[in-house]
Amino acid sequence: MIRKISHYIEKYLIVIILVLSAFALRFPDNFKFMTNYTSLFLAAAMFGMGTSIEVGHFKNLLKSPKIIFLGALCQYTIMPILAMILSFVFKLPKDISLGVILVGACPGGTASNVLAHISEGDVAYSVLLTIASTILAPVITPLLVYFMAGSIVEVSFFAMFKSIIEVIVLPVGLGIFVNSILRSKIKKIDFVFPLISSAAIALIIAAIVGLNAEKIMTSGLIVFAVVIIHNLCGLMLGLGIGKLFHLDYDKKSTLAIEVGTQNSGLAVVLANTNFALNPLAALPGAIFSVIQNLIGSIFAHIRAGKKEKLKEEYKINI
Repeated sequence: MIRKISHYIEKYLIVIILVLSAFALRFPDNFKFMTNYTSLFLAAAMFGMGTSIEVGHFKNLLKSPKIIFLGALCQYTIMPILAMILSFVFKLPKDISLGVILVGACPGGTASNVLAHISEGDVAYSVLLTIASTILAPVITPLLVYFMAGSIVEVSFFAMFKSIIEVIVLPVGLGIFVNSILRSKIKKIDFVFPLISSAAIALIIAAIVGLNAEKIMTSGLIVFAVVIIHNLCGLMLGLGIGKLFHLDYDKKSTLAIEVGTQNSGLAVVLANTNFALNPLAALPGAIFSVIQNLIGSIFAHIRAGKKEKLKEEYKINI
């Protein structure tokens, strides 16, 4: 029963997020209190991710250094640079600009692995890229935010480093440890962890929407526009880089999804814990979570459909 519930929640996560967000806009006072627990929600999601990682994954990182390096480089250049360009072009307010930069500077999100599966891409490659960018996040993410946003707000590298260790590295590490010592037992209940991760992400988004309900109604359109452009450009540029380096079809789909999909939950938590004086900074992360799942799903289905057509053409030619 729980396995079925977990499957449906993961499958219809975008619908659940949209419904919860709608309720949060209509009844914000019922959701505001959850912002006190966003770090806990994200830690729960990261623990779930950790339970899906095995020691063998790290060995595979060393076996494919070139394509892993390519993915990590794209992750930490394309989206941050796009964030800076969009902030400048749209002349975004300070808080919103900070939020967009936070999203751009974050590592890949766990949703990318699901989207890679939907696209019939290389899921193993997706997992490795997510692991690689997550490992680099405690140092790279604070550095990027410091250099890109330090001129508009006060940025503490060490405070951000500490936050990422607490909500990303420790929970993921604990998940890997639990999986390594209780692998057989974990496999029997592995369907529970996607449920926890999905619920955690949905609650984070609803909490931020509830907290910023009034501001969303006044400045939401510009944020939605910027987030959509950010996500779409990330997907397209990732796909273009894959073509430039002659990756196979599956890896091209995967790289595009990995670049365009951010750990926006981390962006929200960093905004809440490190930039309390800039309350709107959490808004782009919350909206990005909704948009990347929606656009990412459409992109993944398009890539999967195109792959099937290529297969049919190949059979005809034979």
